[in-house]
Amino acid sequence: MRTFEDTYRHKGLRKKLVDLLKEKGITDERVLEAINTIPRHYFLDSAFDEKAYEDKAFPIAVGQTISQPYTVAYQTQLLEIKPFDKVLEIGTGSAYQASVLAEIGAQVFTIERQKALFENNKRFAYLKKYPNIKFFYGDGFEGLPTFAQFDKIIITAAAPFIPEKLIAQLKTGGKMVIPVGEGAIQRMLRLTKLADGTYSEEIFADFSFVPMLEGKEGAGK
Repeated sequence: MRTFEDTYRHKGLRKKLVDLLKEKGITDERVLEAINTIPRHYFLDSAFDEKAYEDKAFPIAVGQTISQPYTVAYQTQLLEIKPFDKVLEIGTGSAYQASVLAEIGAQVFTIERQKALFENNKRFAYLKKYPNIKFFYGDGFEGLPTFAQFDKIIITAAAPFIPEKLIAQLKTGGKMVIPVGEGAIQRMLRLTKLADGTYSEEIFADFSFVPMLEGKEGAGK
């Protein structure tokens, strides 16, 4: 069960979390304000209510996780979102990352390969606050060619390689933020698509994500 009460205590814990994120190097005020606004405890089982504002990842359904707030803030900051940017997110998960993107004004197209998580998010009343998020059930490696091109693409799972189909769906000058690596630790990359269809690459810090998998899970169940 989830808790849907946002108390002064929850708001105080969010403020402390934002202060911690600032100490850890997050400087984008819009990202910090989004994290200060969104009740992260809504996205977790009420058993985690006391811990929801710790800077940690927590388990959600079907063996997935809600990312650590620092990771969400870090990836969002790297994306350099502008108002009305069209953003493709690979790996909806709890939809917390999608909500942060929507809160700062992005038009979010988010894909989830786990049918159970996709269905959970369809039933999650809080997400109706964000009509600028569109949810899709599908294979993240395929992207959403029907809705391309995108200004930005964010991958919220560990990619074993850079998916060429996703690069093809990025606008010239668009940016992709993606953790790449097959071991326990991945390197965060920011790719910028060039006019000839190739991309330049910037390398950032190391992170640990659940693996990005091909195909869909749970169809027809």
